[in-house]
Amino acid sequence: MTFHEGAASRLVALRGATTLDEDSRQEVMSRTTEMLSALLERNGLAASDIVSLLFTATDDIRSEFPAAAVREAGISDVPMLCARELGIEGGSNIPLCVRVLAHVYSTRGRGDLRHAYLRDARQLRSDLPE
Repeated sequence: MTFHEGAASRLVALRGATTLDEDSRQEVMSRTTEMLSALLERNGLAASDIVSLLFTATDDIRSEFPAAAVREAGISDVPMLCARELGIEGGSNIPLCVRVLAHVYSTRGRGDLRHAYLRDARQLRSDLPE
């Protein structure tokens, strides 16, 4: 159910992350699309529910902007920003990682939201339900 069909909606934030097998345009495009699709599907959302998307990528990703995948999927009217992920040493510094902070309208409460940590990025938030 999208927010248009019933209960009052509110602005919420969803998180997601995924990893690439290699730094190539095809990997950035396919993995970013997979991650965004998982976020929308898990939360019963449509593209029209998206307010904005903030992507980060680790420094080893240089072949394409993650936002390009969203535009190629036909979502060109959503404000997006791509930035570099901090290069922190330690366990959360996963190579070839794309992350997203999605602002969306939803009727779900914070505890009912389902974030999408895919592939090797799953270790970032293994505490969250899939």
